[in-house]
Amino acid sequence: MYLVKYQLKMSAQPATTARISIRPQTLREAYDPPANVLEVDVINPETHGIAGKRYTDYEVRLRTNLPVFKTKESSVRRRFSDFEWLRNELEKGSKIVVPLLPSKAWKRQLPFRSDDGIFEDEFIEERRKGLEQFINKVACHPLAQNERCLHIFLLDPNFVAPDLISIVKNKNSIVIGMENKSTSTSTLSLINGCHVKTNT
Repeated sequence: MYLVKYQLKMSAQPATTARISIRPQTLREAYDPPANVLEVDVINPETHGIAGKRYTDYEVRLRTNLPVFKTKESSVRRRFSDFEWLRNELEKGSKIVVPLLPSKAWKRQLPFRSDDGIFEDEFIEERRKGLEQFINKVACHPLAQNERCLHIFLLDPNFVAPDLISIVKNKNSIVIGMENKSTSTSTLSLINGCHVKTNT
């Protein structure tokens, strides 16, 4: 008798905890790329120059299908100072909390070295990983994706960070010029606060 009453009581309750029916996934849906893809790799570090003029740059490779980016794939080379420029621009031009960059110098002090060991393979790899984490955190932020400085950093192969520029003021005009990162020369034009390199 108790069993019958229990069964009747259970059948009278609404099926609020019933398993949700899921539509079977089609073959196309299963193998289509994800709806939103944004991947930034910092790879292939290269050290250039000699003595006090040495520097290391990195390939920054973007792959995305987000419509906010005009190019779905790109590859540019960037120095640590370029990452610093991006962070500074985001800090003063947006309301997002910008992540920190990796340290400028190696944690371990090397004796008789004036470069703080920044050209050692181990340090370069540590920095590469840190820069990759930084740029992915920034690029995945929905507010940062609308910042022009991020698009320039990721997409413009001719971008030159302003701190590498020699600016000479002559009355009301500003003459902007610098030596190219290679042995050739270049001129720079100032466009909406951003510096774009044009070869001459």
